Amino acid sequence: MTAHLKKYLTRVEISPAGDKRRTYPQCASQQGVTLIELILSIVIIAVALTGILSVMNLTTRKSADPLLISQSIAIAESYLEEILLQAYTDPDGTNAGETRATFDNVADYSGLVESVTDQRGVSISGLTGFAVSVTVSGDMAFAGPTRALQVTVTVSKAGVSTVSLVGYRFDY
Repeated sequence: MTAHLKKYLTRVEISPAGDKRRTYPQCASQQGVTLIELILSIVIIAVALTGILSVMNLTTRKSADPLLISQSIAIAESYLEEILLQAYTDPDGTNAGETRATFDNVADYSGLVESVTDQRGVSISGLTGFAVSVTVSGDMAFAGPTRALQVTVTVSKAGVSTVSLVGYRFDY
């Protein structure tokens, strides 16, 4: 019989009293794990998973911020372009009863605070929660007879950094 098979065979010994007892061979190395080793490994794995999942949670929670900031910048650029394309001075000389759809000069936008809408006042779907405010600073004198208005468009949304863009409308 080969040596590697002998360790799996059982021996039968007869005791002095005459009863038969089975004995099993001794294995040279331990087989399996103890309960303490099992519990320790579970605790170590749980601590490691907690750390990994908390980092993933933080990363996932902040992953939408760049998109929201890009949307804020696009909104501010849109409003600023609309305002800077208007006339420097009021062409008809009156501001009575004007709405954003009928604004005809840069100064008409001063103090505008609203949610995101198009120029006719229609809300834009998908951009709810954003707020836009516009400030137009008075005449600023530059070198020579050049005058300009400073326009500041600020876009904000809860939980996202506020974006402000500044532009100048020159009187030319």
